[in-house]
Amino acid sequence: MKRTTLILVALAASFCFGFVGQAIIKTNEKENMKLGAFSISLSVKDLSASKKFYEALGFQVFGGDMKQNYLIMKNGNALIGLFQGMFEGNMLTFNPGWDENAKRMESFNDVREIQHHLKANGIKLTTETDEKTKGPASIVVTDPDGNTILLDQHI
Repeated sequence: MKRTTLILVALAASFCFGFVGQAIIKTNEKENMKLGAFSISLSVKDLSASKKFYEALGFQVFGGDMKQNYLIMKNGNALIGLFQGMFEGNMLTFNPGWDENAKRMESFNDVREIQHHLKANGIKLTTETDEKTKGPASIVVTDPDGNTILLDQHI
C-alpha cells in the first residue's frame, strides 16, 4: 500500500514539475525576441568597388540591383547589404519574419510586437511604426554606443 501511494505521489509530482517546467520554458521563449535574418547594412562610396571586394571574400550577390544603388550579398549564413547614397553610417539590420534565405519563418515576432516590447522596457525609438497596422513595416533604434539598428519587416 505504501509503495502504491509513493508511486502515485511521485507521478503527481513529476506531472506538476513537468507542467511548471513547460510554463517556465514558454515564459523564457516569450522573452526571447525572434528578430529574423541578421545582416550588416554598409553605406558604401562605390558600389562596384565594394561588390568586387566582398566577392573576393567569397560573397555572392543574393539580391538588390546595381541600378538602384544597392546589393545584398551572401556567404553561407552571413549577409551584407551594400548601399550607395541611401543613408549615412552603417547599421545592424534584422528582418522579422525572414530567415537568411529571405524565406518566411514559421514563427517570429512582428515588428509591432518588438516595438511595443522595446517601449515597455524604456527603449527610445528613432523611428516608429503604427502598431494598429499589419504587414511590412520598420522601426529604428540606436544602442547606447550610437549604433543604429534597423528592424525591417517585409511580410
